[in-house]
Amino acid sequence: MSSPPRKLIDPASLPYRPCVGAVLINKDGLVFVGNRIQMFDVGPNTWQMPQGGIDKGEEPQDAALRELQEETGVAPHLVDIIGEIDDWLTYDLPPELVGYALKGKYRGQKQRWFALRFNGADHNIDLAADAHQEFSDWRWEPLSEIVNLIVPFKRHIYERIAKDFAPLAKPAKIRIT
Repeated sequence: MSSPPRKLIDPASLPYRPCVGAVLINKDGLVFVGNRIQMFDVGPNTWQMPQGGIDKGEEPQDAALRELQEETGVAPHLVDIIGEIDDWLTYDLPPELVGYALKGKYRGQKQRWFALRFNGADHNIDLAADAHQEFSDWRWEPLSEIVNLIVPFKRHIYERIAKDFAPLAKPAKIRIT
């Protein structure tokens, strides 16, 4: 059985999907990465940080906390927002994914990224917390290593995240009272 003929779509005719991303930083200064459950073959680098769409009328900060909870099970009370990239960072899908990925409606995504200090413990992470599970596995990684884990078409965004949030990805200071 052959695949249906591919509908040619000019990517420039499609908008970017408004989206957010969450850089979850633990007490040791490491960041959460999840191995994304793939619907399309995008190669071997399928690790990424939590990210997802902004609902109509939702503020980016609220969307970041919601997406974090949906994808990792980490409740908003377990994090502090410690940083934000003020720019919208964009990426384009590879031509072979345009018309298929992102429900076929977008050429790529425009994203706002937030750095979040994780005040919980590993047992607070539950990849199956939401009915639509995004990740098959997860681990903590140095922020400087995330660029090597992501699909090539998102790499420039992860380079920017690594640069901008490097001062925040440090071990947490212990408060003595």
